[in-house]
Amino acid sequence: MIRKGLIKMHPLLAGKKGDRLFLLGNEAVVRGAIEGGIAVASTYPGTPSSEIGDTFYDIYKELGIYFEFSVNEKVALEVAASGSVSGLRSFVFFKHVGLNVASDSFMSLAYTDVRGGLVVLTADDPSMFSSQNEQDNRLYARLGNAILIEPSTPQEMKDLMPYAFMVSEKVRLPVLFRTTTRVAHMRGVVELGDIFTNLPEGDFKKDPSKLVPVPANAYRAKGEIIEKLKKAKFVANESAYNRLIEVDGDIDTGLLIIVSGVSFNYVMDALSERNLKATVLKLTLAYPFPEDLVLNAMNNKEKVLVVEEVDPIMEKEIYYILGRFGLRKKVFGKLDNTLPSAYEYNQDIVESAFEKILGVTFEKPKKLKTDLPLAMRPPVFCPGCPHRGMYDAVKRAVNELGIDAIYPNDIGCYTLGINTPFNMADYLLSMGSSVGTASALSKFSGKRVIAFIGDSTFFHAGIPALVNAVHNKDNFTLIILDNRTTAMTGAQPNPGLDEEGKRKIDIESVVKGIGVDYVKTVDPYNLKMSSDAVKEALNTEGVSVVISKRGCALIVPKKKFTFVVDEDKCTGCMNCINEIACPAMYVTDLHKVQIDEVLCDGCAVCVQTCPEKAIKVRK
Repeated sequence: MIRKGLIKMHPLLAGKKGDRLFLLGNEAVVRGAIEGGIAVASTYPGTPSSEIGDTFYDIYKELGIYFEFSVNEKVALEVAASGSVSGLRSFVFFKHVGLNVASDSFMSLAYTDVRGGLVVLTADDPSMFSSQNEQDNRLYARLGNAILIEPSTPQEMKDLMPYAFMVSEKVRLPVLFRTTTRVAHMRGVVELGDIFTNLPEGDFKKDPSKLVPVPANAYRAKGEIIEKLKKAKFVANESAYNRLIEVDGDIDTGLLIIVSGVSFNYVMDALSERNLKATVLKLTLAYPFPEDLVLNAMNNKEKVLVVEEVDPIMEKEIYYILGRFGLRKKVFGKLDNTLPSAYEYNQDIVESAFEKILGVTFEKPKKLKTDLPLAMRPPVFCPGCPHRGMYDAVKRAVNELGIDAIYPNDIGCYTLGINTPFNMADYLLSMGSSVGTASALSKFSGKRVIAFIGDSTFFHAGIPALVNAVHNKDNFTLIILDNRTTAMTGAQPNPGLDEEGKRKIDIESVVKGIGVDYVKTVDPYNLKMSSDAVKEALNTEGVSVVISKRGCALIVPKKKFTFVVDEDKCTGCMNCINEIACPAMYVTDLHKVQIDEVLCDGCAVCVQTCPEKAIKVRK
């Protein structure tokens, strides 16, 4: 398969070898995959990896590869693995918690055969800027017998993709390509290489002994994995991407600094700005851990500083090496509290570690002082967000029925239901957990249960849990918030949408097919319709479902009219503010409400909350 006649409009396709582009890390990894001969790409969107899928979605047709937004990460990994066993270089990517979803199949990859290079990108999120936990997926490389590669810059994001495909094919193991939020969203100048054009045709050759890990085959494969990892360790020890760097300076720290990922940038900046002398060992191919390389680097050093996000994984490897060879070195890192045990690092944190080790205090730049306190800016539903109307409708229904309810919530924009004035998020574990926990809470809590889940999340992980609930005759109401897109991660498509060449899956039909007796679809902009449906659902025994169907305000064209407040009629009761808290509304010095017509999306939800009928349309 040869890429011919590329419509070279996108910069990632138009750029030639030697060209320099200013790229986001996530964009650079796409160019690297193209240069590496990618033929298959798959994903489920999730920050901080979302831009990778968005970029592939823009270019995959003219690039001539197979790409899909899969229904969840497990399916995405299985698509890429199938490409690999068909001899095609394949790439699957998702945020760190996505690897949890994919882990069942990921754990079997090493027990099967890798034919075309297989790269699994995990975008970790130190400090949890957009995630429910702070797991360090480098542990998955060890658990799943995968090779670990960690880039530090957009240039490395690009350069390491062809290298990752090559290493995967050489060792016949999957490569776990670990990025973090700062590398994924960093911008930098990236020098391009050649686009790989001669792609092989997919060809699946049957070999059950290598591709079907029944116990006898898995038993044999385990021995082969051990030999493959030995080969991979040799590659790690010899890799040009694992390198020693001598940093000169007036103050000799006497340190060997072992570092990986984005922390390398903080270390180099701190050494330069503080005029410190040290030896830096940058580990890029970091598992199997290059013991020989590390041992040689420690030869003439008595002090070792290990800088890594998030867990002390390399640090423990260092202690293992010291114990194995009976060496005595002073190791600084997380385990001795030289560095924080959690959250992402920055240059200030690294400099603080140098201060502790050297017993010095660096002069800090003066901070700007201001008497003005920074305003709190909690995340809120956008103006016109259909979820706002549905949450208000649920609150109205619950208040009218006098119900004390529990609200299991889920992953998506609607997680913001945790905030005032809705306060409707009582329990959350993972994608799809709202339905599973609602099933059990309806049995154990003694209260009515109302769960929330989005359309994309419903397809991702909600369907099996709903089957379980109907089968077990559970009793709760599920609100499916269908805003016609995968909104929180950038408006990617999902199976409920019309797409060229694909079949739309209707949520209401799926729910009825599972066996739910009460199913009603409502427009969340109509508060009475929605509230009445919720009341009916709550008065129905068993599992009941209300589908809130209205497109995300960010993808639907803005209405040709907005709303204004008649100040003469406004009494300042604040009912609109207290009920829906739309960011397009604000309070004047006269304690009256006004609407910012630039922000107003014309949804008319506020009109239905005003007892004085003071909100009117302006065309």
